[in-house]
Amino acid sequence: MLQRRVRQTVLIWSDEEETNRRHSSKQYLEVPLVSRPVLMKMSHNSSAKDDQASGSKKPISLPISRVRLIMKSSPDVSSINQDALFLTTKATELFVQHLALSSFNNGSGKETNTLSYSDLANTAQEAETFHFLTDILPKKILAQDYLNSLEQMQEEEGADY
Repeated sequence: MLQRRVRQTVLIWSDEEETNRRHSSKQYLEVPLVSRPVLMKMSHNSSAKDDQASGSKKPISLPISRVRLIMKSSPDVSSINQDALFLTTKATELFVQHLALSSFNNGSGKETNTLSYSDLANTAQEAETFHFLTDILPKKILAQDYLNSLEQMQEEEGADY
């Protein structure tokens, strides 16, 4: 069986590079798209030290069946390619890892060596990269404080009329 390799690239950049890109000529990182076996090898090799420490040899840690179920819940999706499913699962895993690491570094996790919900919520509020998560990760507020702010808003609306 003869395999054809198609070389495609994607443009990605970090927040700092995004700021630089806005103010200067095109600065971007070119990343080749790779096939599933190559990605599995890369994933396996890059995390070999972590795998040896934890004793696990799995290339991904999220359940593929759960990701498939979430993808099929969309009315626009009729069938899912196995490679697309694997790449979506791996991308989700990397995204969650990036969110957790950013939240840990920016939050109070360094002192206590833990990651809390408030660290995740603060990262979603403060970092532009994760700002789309503010509806999913709202800051916690006591019910009494919410009721007081709701009463204030209603009083202000009543005073306007």
